[in-house]
Amino acid sequence: MFDILMFLFESYFYAGSYPDSDKLSLKLSAAGFEDEDIHRALDWLSGLKQLTQADYPASINTSGLRCYADLETQRISPEALRFLAFWEQNKMITPVEREMIIDRAVALSRENLPLDKVKLIALMVLWNQHEELDPMVVEELLSQADSSHLH
Repeated sequence: MFDILMFLFESYFYAGSYPDSDKLSLKLSAAGFEDEDIHRALDWLSGLKQLTQADYPASINTSGLRCYADLETQRISPEALRFLAFWEQNKMITPVEREMIIDRAVALSRENLPLDKVKLIALMVLWNQHEELDPMVVEELLSQADSSHLH
């Protein structure tokens, strides 16, 4: 599924967003992606589109330390959790964006997601929020995320 997310970003970043699910399904199929992977990716993207900043309490931006639930620490590698904490502490992402990234990582139902996959999830979350993405941020999030590691 990660190869589909990378394909979407590379193909539609400059357009601002990707097509609706039906058109996207056809384009992904024509690009050679498997039906099962397309279905999983479209489900994941649907959940991503439903996330809005308004869904989170305003107090989250002023709360203190974030403690992770057991499920979150099972699904996201320690290295990736440290990366999220570092980015939040350095104001690269907000606490709400952190929560959105965690939500989408946990939604994958995979154990111990490595840093490169969490970076791609972060990129998709930020892009979905229609934020102006600094080229340096994009480069950092895409580092070590080549196709040989995304499968």
